[in-house]
Amino acid sequence: MFSCENRLKLRYKLTLVSGLVECLCFSGVVFGWASLVFVLKEDGYFSDLCVNVTRPDNNLPHTDCTGQDEQFSLIFTIASFLNNFLSLPNGFVFDYFGTMATRFIAVSLYTTGTLMVAASSAALSLMLYPALCFIAVGGIFFLITNIQVGNLFGAHRSTIITLYNGAFDSSSAIFFIIKVLFEAGISFHFSFLFLTACSVIHFLRTIFLMPKKHIPYLIPDDYTYGMNCGKSKSYDMETPEAEQQQEEDVAEICLSLQPGTLAVPETTFRSCLTSSSFLWHLVWLSVMQLRHYFFIGTLNPMLNQLSNQNPALVSQYTNAFAFTQLCGVLCAPWNGLIMDRHKGKPLAAGEEADLQSAALSLFITSLQCLLFSICAAVPVLPLQYITFIIQVLNRAFLYGGNAAFISVAFPSQHFGKLFGVMMSLSAVVALLQYPCFALVKAQGGDTTYVNIALTLLTLLAFIHPLDIYLSCRRMAKQREKTLAVSSEAPMMEAKL
Repeated sequence: MFSCENRLKLRYKLTLVSGLVECLCFSGVVFGWASLVFVLKEDGYFSDLCVNVTRPDNNLPHTDCTGQDEQFSLIFTIASFLNNFLSLPNGFVFDYFGTMATRFIAVSLYTTGTLMVAASSAALSLMLYPALCFIAVGGIFFLITNIQVGNLFGAHRSTIITLYNGAFDSSSAIFFIIKVLFEAGISFHFSFLFLTACSVIHFLRTIFLMPKKHIPYLIPDDYTYGMNCGKSKSYDMETPEAEQQQEEDVAEICLSLQPGTLAVPETTFRSCLTSSSFLWHLVWLSVMQLRHYFFIGTLNPMLNQLSNQNPALVSQYTNAFAFTQLCGVLCAPWNGLIMDRHKGKPLAAGEEADLQSAALSLFITSLQCLLFSICAAVPVLPLQYITFIIQVLNRAFLYGGNAAFISVAFPSQHFGKLFGVMMSLSAVVALLQYPCFALVKAQGGDTTYVNIALTLLTLLAFIHPLDIYLSCRRMAKQREKTLAVSSEAPMMEAKL
């Protein structure tokens, strides 16, 4: 028979694997919107907005579905906005009420959303608005509650956090699978009924494989959760006992540094919120997220334009885009390995290893986004294959790096709130995608000029890694001076 310790280790592994499956198959499906749009168009959703017009260049009849495309773009804009914006109240619910309460809300929202899509029809196209919003919000709730699973694995914490975020990105391929099944003759309504039935899995996992409150970092020897072989001990990250367990983590949090002064870690939520690290991280996330949202939201009309309205080519490239999304779960851990590469090694005096690793990760992510944006701005159809590859790599680095940076740069008891504020404020910035859609419409569907503007905007993302790097250098120099003064003091006393 297994000992209690062996059972606990097995539960850790089951929690990790089941959380990975949950993120991979459910949490971020809304970002596979381009594949589902293809299915919805075939099923006649918003088809009443398509009008017959005559081309001015050759006087040939043509069906203009601009109004239909606008509806689909607006659905994605609202769903992606709420996906991030409602992370703020979710973060407070998660921090104050714990994992179980948060996940029950997530299961309720997600089940309602998938059921509404299953019950929708071309005559009830407007049902897609609340349905996709519920699916998006429920999905991000699943991700937030799963991120803490990285705390169970110590030295691999950042790697697991980025792995989960990569699985979140790859889950967008679920809509691609629904598209393939639809083309094989299986109704997408049946597919969404199946997703609804899978909510039983989320419920059982909440009860048996997740804590009622939180998973602390670092893990105490007597910590247990779920159905235990012994007496369980629950940890609330707002209690003094839990805060005491974070002492070893406090040295790397809330670094709001001023030139020429020694950094003093602050653990209050307000000090973290107003720190330069948090504010520049917000800029870093917002500009790159806006770039990705605009690309996903305009992918279908962009492919239509570049393929000269060839449905077969559009389907081929849509499938290629969806297939690359599957690779997100493979790309994300690379970022975690970058952030965890110093773990288990002796650190030099005064070295802020976690933040230095984070600076490199942030820079690589910014560079990827710049390359992705440049490729997307070039109106050459075959080049979009390269764009898809860089996009999924960058998106995996972006969201995995975002969660990992917050977890190492700020105290764990504020993670849910800070993650929620970060995602909510970046969601407000992401609303700029809709004015961008309007500009594209004014340009006759040409995305070139907006793509160039967004490419220039992504240059702002490079400020954040530079700020972290310079902050670490200032801290190292200041500590060297402090150590030098400390070592000179006994010599001066001996001379006296």
